Amino acid sequence: MALKGKPLRVQHAYEQVSKEIEAQILSGSLKPGDQLPGEVEMATMFAINRSTVREGIRRLESEGFVRRISPRKMVVSIPRMAELSSRQSRALGMLEVSFNELWSVAVATEPLAAELAATHAEADDLAALDKIHAALVAAEGDSKATIELDTAFHSSIAAASKNRVLQLAREPIGFLLYSGFDVLIPKLPQAMPRQVVAHAKIIEAIRNRDPASARDWMHRHIDDFKRGYELAGLSLDAPIAGVAGKLADMGQEP
Repeated sequence: MALKGKPLRVQHAYEQVSKEIEAQILSGSLKPGDQLPGEVEMATMFAINRSTVREGIRRLESEGFVRRISPRKMVVSIPRMAELSSRQSRALGMLEVSFNELWSVAVATEPLAAELAATHAEADDLAALDKIHAALVAAEGDSKATIELDTAFHSSIAAASKNRVLQLAREPIGFLLYSGFDVLIPKLPQAMPRQVVAHAKIIEAIRNRDPASARDWMHRHIDDFKRGYELAGLSLDAPIAGVAGKLADMGQEP
C-alpha cells in the first residue's frame, strides 16, 4: 500500500500530518510493515515543510503507529498494549477518577481475566506468574516494589487470558487502581501478607485449570482491597491516591 498525500492548511499542521497517517493506518490503507516515504517526499505530498512532517512522525512514533528501521526509513507498526493503555491512563488521571469508579470496573474485569487465564494459560504464563510471586514474597516491607509487582501480577493474569480486548480494557484501570496501594500499606500492615496469600491461591487455581476457583479468589482479592481502603479510613470517592506520582515514575504527565 502507498501513503496518499493531500495539502494541509491548518494552524497546527503537524497534528494533521499525524492524524492523516493514523487514519490511513486505522482504515487499512496502510498496513503494518509498509514503508513510509521519506520526510522530504512527505513534505511535498502534504504541502508543508520538513520540520512539520518530522514533528508529526515523532508523535506517531511515541504512540507506536510507526517505527524506524534505520535513521531514514520508517514503517507502519502496531501500537503495543502499554502504549495504548498509557494514553488511557493519562486521560483517567486528568479526569481525577475515584477509587470507587476504578474498583467498580476492576471487580468485573479482574475476575474475568483470572477465569479465562485458568482456561488459556500456557507454561510461559505460569512461569511468569511464579517469578512475579517469588519476587513479591521477597519484597516484604518494600512498598514501592510491592506495588510494581502487584501491577505486573494483574497484567500477567490478563495476558494469560489470551483476550486482547480484555487486556486493553483493564490495563489503564488496573494501573491507576493499584497505584493507590501506597497509601494503604502504612495504615494497614496486614495488607501485604493478605496480598501474598491471595496471589498464591489465584496462581494455584490457574495451574489446576480451575476457572471457578480462579474467578472466586480474584473476586475476593479485589473485594479485600476495597475493604482495606475502608478500614484505613481512606475516601472511596476522592481522586485515586498516588496517581500523579505513579505517572511521573513512568515518565508520563498526569
